[in-house]
Amino acid sequence: MPQRRVSMDDIARHLGLSRSTVSFVINDRTDIRIADETKRRVWDAVEELGYRPHAAARSLASSRTNLLGLVTDIASSPFGGGIITGAQRAAWARGQVLLIVSIDQDASADTAMLEMLLERRIEGLIYATAGHISVSLPAAASEVPVVLVHCEDADGRYPSILPDEEHGGYTATRRLIEGGRRRIGLLNLDAPLPSAGRRRGYERALREAGIAVDPALVAQGPADAASGFELATAMLRRVDPPDALFCGTDRMAMGAFDAAREAGMRIPDDIRVVGYDDQEIVAAYLRPALTTVALPFEEMGAAAVEALNGDMDTFAGAVLRGTLVERSSA
Repeated sequence: MPQRRVSMDDIARHLGLSRSTVSFVINDRTDIRIADETKRRVWDAVEELGYRPHAAARSLASSRTNLLGLVTDIASSPFGGGIITGAQRAAWARGQVLLIVSIDQDASADTAMLEMLLERRIEGLIYATAGHISVSLPAAASEVPVVLVHCEDADGRYPSILPDEEHGGYTATRRLIEGGRRRIGLLNLDAPLPSAGRRRGYERALREAGIAVDPALVAQGPADAASGFELATAMLRRVDPPDALFCGTDRMAMGAFDAAREAGMRIPDDIRVVGYDDQEIVAAYLRPALTTVALPFEEMGAAAVEALNGDMDTFAGAVLRGTLVERSSA
């Protein structure tokens, strides 16, 4: 049979104290005067007897649950759980627990999941997405503080924590310029929010290096390998093809690798390639391995927790920079 849970009554009997005194000590009641020696005896008994506070009862007594909700589609995305990992670590460091539910962009299901979290008295909500997109949250979300991660509120009600897309595009292009390349093509994804920033960074890096932006070296399409192959093939067939490619996603870079091979070009000797996302299942296993820009998923998750814990002015609205992951393709 399971061992019976140690209670405050057990501690009180063990020490010959009233249950109220034990409760005041364990719940850290600062409005009640209790001798330091008595407090020490209570905490020694807590350790000796293996007492574990009842979370639900404690939350009722303190009006705090220390629960945060995370609504996300990250769990099923190819990018793994970076946002989840960052948020969990930051929450745990503050003595908080993260309740995670997965969304699938079904409005009725998403509303039901949010209601479930609110019924459990979450003290704040993180809404996170794998892709940098615009979203509309159910009206019930306004019952608690909300921070969006890697997405923007279409209705303008809630702050977001976002990656610095322009800096990512700049970093990728700058890496190719530093490698001696001058005709750098951009294969950009057609998602409007991230693509605009990545193109601005690409163009800024070129201008700073004294390289004119050639519209013929800019193409846009779906963020997948088939699109990358098609766009890169067309660009490499030009009379004056590029000597480097910045691809808006790692999957587009995977398609560009195939296009380069079919054109008889060697990477990185004949053409250099930099991707974007650091999607491990792609970037680390291409041959040569793909140099790419990693999105700051863990940092964004941690920043969301900090924002919900009273640092809204510091963290909400933050734009966090990714990092260049050097491999062999550039």
